[in-house]
Amino acid sequence: MGAGDCRGNFPHQQRARRVCFGERGARRAPRTPGHHAYHARPRKAVRAQGRFLLPPLQQTHTPTLGLRGREKAEPRGSRVRCPKSSSCPASCRGQRAVQGAQATDHHTQGHGQQGPTEGGRGGLRPPRHPDLVVEVAHPKIIHESGAQILRHANLLVGSPSALGDQTTERQLLEASNHWNHAVFVARGALWGTEDIRRLDAAGGLQSLRVTMATHPDGFRLEGPLAEAHSTGCRTVLYEGPVRGLCPFAPRNSNTMAAAALAAPSLGFDGVIGVLVADLSLTDMHVVDVELSGPPGPTGRSFAVHTHRENPAEPGAVTGSATVTAFWRSLLACCQLPSRPGIHLC
Repeated sequence: MGAGDCRGNFPHQQRARRVCFGERGARRAPRTPGHHAYHARPRKAVRAQGRFLLPPLQQTHTPTLGLRGREKAEPRGSRVRCPKSSSCPASCRGQRAVQGAQATDHHTQGHGQQGPTEGGRGGLRPPRHPDLVVEVAHPKIIHESGAQILRHANLLVGSPSALGDQTTERQLLEASNHWNHAVFVARGALWGTEDIRRLDAAGGLQSLRVTMATHPDGFRLEGPLAEAHSTGCRTVLYEGPVRGLCPFAPRNSNTMAAAALAAPSLGFDGVIGVLVADLSLTDMHVVDVELSGPPGPTGRSFAVHTHRENPAEPGAVTGSATVTAFWRSLLACCQLPSRPGIHLC
């Protein structure tokens, strides 16, 4: 029998064979039960060179030798691949897997006529109907697709600076009222959001100023701010209405934008934002919120000043505590009722 031949490996074939001895009288070791079945036929033993030999059988197909495409002869008793044998327990599994994958690809390519199906490896998943879409990428997503998203689901805006654009804010409000879906806005790193909102609703808020300072490597600036350079240890890059800062620092003005949404009486034009590059703040973001109310009967005004230090990796845009705050906002908006409008959470 030739190299890689697996004839006579099955028990019913071994029983029909005679025990053969070599010239030195050593008994030949029986071959390991193989993988391929051949049709047996009556054979006659032929005596040649002192041993009994059985005539070769006509195989029903030609096995493919080698497990890795080796062209050299395989040793006796080695495993061979047989693409036509269904009784091959191990080596033909790969062939069946390939055939199954080909069938799957064929089924997938024809989905245009069959339509989407649920379940199964070859089918397509049915269209989903989400309750909430979360944006945490860039304000540009809200500018371009925010109104379309509200047609299908509620929207959680992770980039509040997108609402600094008046056209985008108007489109979101119109879509929210038309499709009866809510626009939730994450408060992010803004501390005391509820207090600011309550004070503004009571008419006791006269001024609001938010200062954000970090190392220059933590800024992602655009337009004229991208060309600004630090002239010393602490440099003020921008100071003015938050609306004017959002287009040029879309990823570094979200806290200020959230403050503008928390105080609608002041809005993006009344809340003052300050962006500071500080070379000493290599591993943190510092946010100062200063607010004051109108003068009282004694001439003195109510005032609050909060100082928040948020640890951050060098060069990171977002601090570590902001991630936790955003997660809490996500959980909160899932519990709030879905009603039209823009809601800070």
